[in-house]
Amino acid sequence: MKIGVLKTDDVREQLVGEFGEYPEMFAQLLRAQDPDLEFVTYEVQRGHYPGHIDEVDAYLITGSKTGVYEDKPWIPPLMDFVRELHRAKKPTIGICFGHQLIAHALGGQTSKSDKGWGIGVHSYEVQETPAWMSEPRDSFSLLVSHQDQVEKLPPGARVLASSDFCPMAMVQVDDHMLTFQAHPEFTKPYSRSLMDLRREAFGEDVVTKGKASLENDIHESAVARWMVEFLRK
Repeated sequence: MKIGVLKTDDVREQLVGEFGEYPEMFAQLLRAQDPDLEFVTYEVQRGHYPGHIDEVDAYLITGSKTGVYEDKPWIPPLMDFVRELHRAKKPTIGICFGHQLIAHALGGQTSKSDKGWGIGVHSYEVQETPAWMSEPRDSFSLLVSHQDQVEKLPPGARVLASSDFCPMAMVQVDDHMLTFQAHPEFTKPYSRSLMDLRREAFGEDVVTKGKASLENDIHESAVARWMVEFLRK
């Protein structure tokens, strides 16, 4: 299977040498579940798209520091491409910004949450277990870094997992789109470094709590299996 990674941001310059770019993080995460996966990166923030929608078997939209509602010239074409993927029923996964963008592009709503920043390890309760989820869990925990949230689902979407902080944390749209607010591709060292780098933006109290939460387990391997199962089903 060949996955097209729609890259919507760059890892910050101070961190890229140690942690790599986002497509590399996803390749490492998902190849641990399926070593035969191939990846192609499209720099959509710079206007780079596949020549044809079927150039790859499935798509993954990365996270970004940009809000989906911001007036950036590259966002409307990406929303149009998401609508094209939806019409074609192309298997697609959205992560953080990708999760929000899919909802926003298909008729939902994303905005800044009045709950503020979520960083560190967050836990979610599973609300629904689809047939493709071969190893279901009652709950799971992942690393997060977000202030925006999906506030309204698009037509055809349903919530698979939620928390009090993020009620629409894992969403499935029809049978071909799966999205997560959290970051299964993040590692704890990357999360810690990001907190240090963005301490002023996050606020001291949020960073202190976020770093303390890194003592908790995360279930990135289980979620990666779900992602691969979903794309292959």
